[in-house]
Parts: sequence; structure tokens; C-alpha cells
Amino acid sequence: MVVATEVSSETYEGQFGPFVITPNDRREVVIYRIGLGVAAFSFALAVTLLLLGGVTAGLLWLASGLYFLMWVGLGVSLWFIHIYLRPLHQALQVFWLVGGLASIGLAISFPAPLVLTAYQQPLSMLGIGFTFAALTGIFFKEAFCFNRLETKILTLLVPAMLLTHLVGALPVMLGRDLLIVWAVLFSVFAFRKLVQPIPPDIGDKSVFEYLKQQRQVNA
Repeated sequence: MVVATEVSSETYEGQFGPFVITPNDRREVVIYRIGLGVAAFSFALAVTLLLLGGVTAGLLWLASGLYFLMWVGLGVSLWFIHIYLRPLHQALQVFWLVGGLASIGLAISFPAPLVLTAYQQPLSMLGIGFTFAALTGIFFKEAFCFNRLETKILTLLVPAMLLTHLVGALPVMLGRDLLIVWAVLFSVFAFRKLVQPIPPDIGDKSVFEYLKQQRQVNA
């Protein structure tokens, strides 16, 4: 097994031929995981502060800031994530950008902290929700590639919560409990990524090269 601390290049046999994992490949995976860690920590801290610290103006503003920190961490991860399907990768990046721009627009348009706006204005999910759609895309990718239980649950939980809140059908106490589950599972996922061997996150580079050649031929 190639461990995360190794820096030398290693040759592997892929589906379309041999490929080499370089130190740069490893750095990209490390940055991807750091981005996930920042996003998970920011989300979990925001949920913890709101549920245990009480709903005060200061905590609402702090939680809103943590949302934007989560958004930045997510964007870093989406830049460095390895996904075979380029259109899917680009779609997730577009979702992330739309969600961020919508969040900034709402923060400017409403004087209240963003998290309070998101709670009081369910239709705001039509904009902010794109951020979490991008996050759900990562959960889906990880569930598909690594069969992780926490990401399978999150792939269903996150859109279900957003959609029920959007239509005003999410009871307050149930929403509170589901937020806790979301924060815990997101943290578990991020921690497990930190200790996972690096090569699986890089994937089969021969597949990336084959898909690149196919795009060039079709062009």
C-alpha cells in the first residue's frame, strides 16, 4: 500500500495502460481533503453554536460567516477533486459558483444574518441550495466510488432537507435533529478522508487520459 506521506512517483497498471502517480497528484488530493475538512468543521461548528449557544444576533452572524467559510472550503475541494466525467465536474463547480453568488446577493439584499434569512425565507433555497447541491455531488461521488455509509445517507438527507424546507414542510424539531445528523456524518466523512490512503482518491489516470483523447478526437 502506498501511504499518504510518500512523495516518490509510483507506477500503476490502469484500465487503459500504466500510469504514474506523481507528488503533484498527491498534493492535489491533500488539498482536496483539507478543503473538505474546512467545510465540515465550519458546518459542524455553525450547527453546534446555533443549537447549544442559543439564537442570538452575534451567533447568527458568526454562523453566517462559517457558512461562507464552508463555501470556500467546498470550492477548494471542487477545484482539486478527481472526477472521471468532466461534465459532472464542471456542473458541480457551476452549482458551487451559483450558490455562492446567490448567497452574497441575499446577504446584501437582506439586513439579517444569512442563516436567519435562509430560515425565514424558504425560497432562498432556490439560490443557496446550489451550494449544497454541489456538496451533495461530492457525497454522491464518494458513495459511488468508496461505498461509504455516511455519504450514502447524506446523498439522500441533504436534498430531502432542502426540498422540504423549501416547500415549508419541515417541522422545526425534526429539522433540528436532522441538522445534527448532517453535521455528525459530514464530520465523520471528512475525518475518514484524512486517514484514507491517497492513491484511491487519485483514481485511474489512464481513464482520464483516455477520456481526454476521446474529447480531442470528437473535437
